[in-house]
Amino acid sequence: MPPVENPKNVVVLASGSGTLLQALLDAPDPKPFRVAAVGSDRSSCVALDRAAGAGVPTFSCRVADHPDRPAWNAALAAAVATYAPDLIVLAGFMKLLAPTFLDAFDGAFTSKVINAHPSLLPAFPGMHAPADALAHGVKLTGCTVFLVDAGVDAGPIVAQRAVPVADDDDADTLHERIKVVERALLVDVVTALTAAPYTVNGRKVMLG
Repeated sequence: MPPVENPKNVVVLASGSGTLLQALLDAPDPKPFRVAAVGSDRSSCVALDRAAGAGVPTFSCRVADHPDRPAWNAALAAAVATYAPDLIVLAGFMKLLAPTFLDAFDGAFTSKVINAHPSLLPAFPGMHAPADALAHGVKLTGCTVFLVDAGVDAGPIVAQRAVPVADDDDADTLHERIKVVERALLVDVVTALTAAPYTVNGRKVMLG
């Protein structure tokens, strides 16, 4: 099939190994988006290497290179804006973004910034979701893609998928199984958000 005309620009922000990014890069054609650029808060990481290997422009914006966090947020927003993003995907990006960054990419009815998290939010936000799920003894966890707001993993939910917890799981094995589902979910969500207009009414995200 021929490629989609005028695909939407997706800018990915990542800090680590870039497996979520790779899922977007590997999404089969035709797709309604293209990864226009990949940025990081680090000068080097595997995610940037993956992007460079795929011929995708990269940039770095380190907190240490700016006088304070507001200045860093402003610089990061300016760097992202260079690529005219229709959607910004946080894919293992390990810095919290300030409202000033988010406001630069909010439209009247939508937010352009999404994130993926390895739990069924609002359960188990934060850095240790799989371990927290195990400690709580839940039998079902999963992953969530949500619109980013000023809270920690607190924005309106776009989509979720469940992952059963096995009796012999530890945090690593559970997280690895969640990641497999999370990659597929992120590709499906980015496809949906770039294929047709979507709106946000309070905490309800309406696709298509």
